[in-house]
Amino acid sequence: MIDIEAEPWRGLPGAAAEVIEPELTAVTEEILATIAREVPEYARPLEGSFGRGIQTGVAEALRQFVALIRDPDAGRRQGREVYLSLGRGELRGGRTLDSLQAAYRVGARVAWRRFAAAARRARLDPEVLSLLAEAIFAYIDELSADSVEGYAEARAEVEDLRRRRRGELARLLLRDPPATEADLRAASQAAGWPLPRTVAALACAEADLGILAGRLPPDLLVTPLDETGCVLVPDPEGPGRIKSVEHAAAGFRLALGPTGATSQLAASWSLARALLRAAEAGALRAEGLVRVDEHLGDLLLFESGALLQRIAARRLTPLAPLTEKARSRMRETALAYIRHRGNAVAMAAALHVHPQTARYRTARLRELLGEQLDDPDARFELEAVLRVGVAG
Repeated sequence: MIDIEAEPWRGLPGAAAEVIEPELTAVTEEILATIAREVPEYARPLEGSFGRGIQTGVAEALRQFVALIRDPDAGRRQGREVYLSLGRGELRGGRTLDSLQAAYRVGARVAWRRFAAAARRARLDPEVLSLLAEAIFAYIDELSADSVEGYAEARAEVEDLRRRRRGELARLLLRDPPATEADLRAASQAAGWPLPRTVAALACAEADLGILAGRLPPDLLVTPLDETGCVLVPDPEGPGRIKSVEHAAAGFRLALGPTGATSQLAASWSLARALLRAAEAGALRAEGLVRVDEHLGDLLLFESGALLQRIAARRLTPLAPLTEKARSRMRETALAYIRHRGNAVAMAAALHVHPQTARYRTARLRELLGEQLDDPDARFELEAVLRVGVAG
């Protein structure tokens, strides 16, 4: 079914095209002159690719409009590229779409005034005049929509290029051995991200990166890397910097590596990723922003998993015959005993039990673990496996 409301030119008689076609040259010239006078961004000689684009856009718009009146079914598929290109050109010229939209409005106003005068001279029916006005402004809306689409496409291309270049820069910065200074500076310039004096690496779940990117300060470099979200934080110790990252991290988990020169960034990234793995595995209680420098002991234990398994098999074997509940209770008691050096009152407070209960549990623990509780090396190994929850 033909939608006259959406495409009002379908309701115009062919005679309308015959009336307005002789006006096209004069209308084109007036539109260009009025645009130059009324749109500040275009108040310059219409030269070069910019000038050719505007002139082609105006002339092609008028030609297509007459062609649509003559044959509405021909559509404007081929002519759309002109207006897509105009939209792309505005983005590449560093302009918003405001000026182009203003130029379209100028074109519609001038065209309607000149076409209406011609239609009245030709004594076209008033209903045809009304429909002609509707057709002109509906047509201009379509041209405008094409340019918005072209602008969005160009912006997406620019953003994609920017993301790729920033990803390339991140990979260079995190490379071990480090990239050359010349390569880093070239990649930095291409990515539009100045090399900082000091920097730290942040790691997060790759699935969280999109939301976090919108929360984090815009001067941070954000890119997916090795199936992990990577964020490079310039000048981490600067005023308010970490506070802004902590605010962005609410509801997420981010691991922050140590701060250093760009040459130390690979180590910062490696530690940040390791801490993120530890947090995701439940090896430390952490939400929001967690810092490597505040969890070095936890990280050391987590990264020594194979060794800790061997230690657990050696030290915790006496607990194996117990029920799961009893085994858990003895592990808690052993860790409290080591941390509080056997002080029953301190152990009771940590375990949330009566001191007499703590003494009873300690006696039972000595039955099971024996001399290990008095051997400094054994206590060290026991604490290590008990802190990370490695099973015996």
